[in-house]
Amino acid sequence: MDKVTMGARFKQARLNKHITQEALGEMCDCGTTYISDIERGAKFPSMALFIRLVNALDVSSDFILRGELNSGKTYVYDELTKKLENLTPQQRENVSVMIDAYLKTLN
Repeated sequence: MDKVTMGARFKQARLNKHITQEALGEMCDCGTTYISDIERGAKFPSMALFIRLVNALDVSSDFILRGELNSGKTYVYDELTKKLENLTPQQRENVSVMIDAYLKTLN
């Protein structure tokens, strides 16, 4: 991932949210100049700032890093999590074993 591409994606996400660089900087406890540097590809954000940025922009880290949004993935994961959350630890382990066995048959 190059800095320019990542910066352009951050900028696109910010503009899609109609947020100024100044407002985003305030939301992420970061200076406007640093936001500009990231968007221009002059700097990479730290991991902590990267997380604050994607959260503030409500954008997928996949979009920022790869330019892809796998919209169905989150929904499927959320549905699976809901189904598993009321199971006992042993039941969750059994489900995990069954999934592993199923995945082996796919290869």
